[in-house]
Amino acid sequence: MDRKTHWEKVYGTTAAEELSWYQSHPTMSLHLIKSTGVQKTASLIDVGGGDSTLVDHLLDQGFEHLTVLDISAAASDRAKDRLCDRANRVTWIEGDVTHFRSSKTYDVWHDRALFHFLTEAEDREKYCETMHRAVSAQGHVIIAAFAYEAPPTCSGLPVVCYSPEFLTLAIGNNFELVESVEQIHHTPGGNKQPFIYCRFMRRKP
Repeated sequence: MDRKTHWEKVYGTTAAEELSWYQSHPTMSLHLIKSTGVQKTASLIDVGGGDSTLVDHLLDQGFEHLTVLDISAAASDRAKDRLCDRANRVTWIEGDVTHFRSSKTYDVWHDRALFHFLTEAEDREKYCETMHRAVSAQGHVIIAAFAYEAPPTCSGLPVVCYSPEFLTLAIGNNFELVESVEQIHHTPGGNKQPFIYCRFMRRKP
């Protein structure tokens, strides 16, 4: 089963509140976005955002230029239905991040729980190439991934687990690690998933 088919099935058959990565309030992501210091006019992309509630909270805070990229149309449709008319204030892109090409740049690139699904080196390289092109000259990158103590699979797929040092090495020399935070995510089923959240800034040329 290819990636798109897998995620269309997941989002087509499982309620949002039953997904293992579900958060009603993405506290850590919001904290790290605030820590970047960007203005509400900044351009922000949530990569693999699916039907995450992050976009709801960013709209509540007054962010004006939001983009959600996800491989699953079903995921984005659920988010649009939840947001009703406010969905029109968001740019929705259906696509695989490893093939994503953007005509614009973003001041904040946010990814919670996508990068760790890229188990092939080629896919990670494509992801990083896309990110390097898409992030603005003084842009920020926030990535949350499974920590070393996390399970080896999620949603029936293998994952790569990371430390802050390993994640820094994986995304390349164009970005500098500013801070990292560990968090235990409690799934709707009562399991614990250790995450690391890392915030990077693009290095000056």
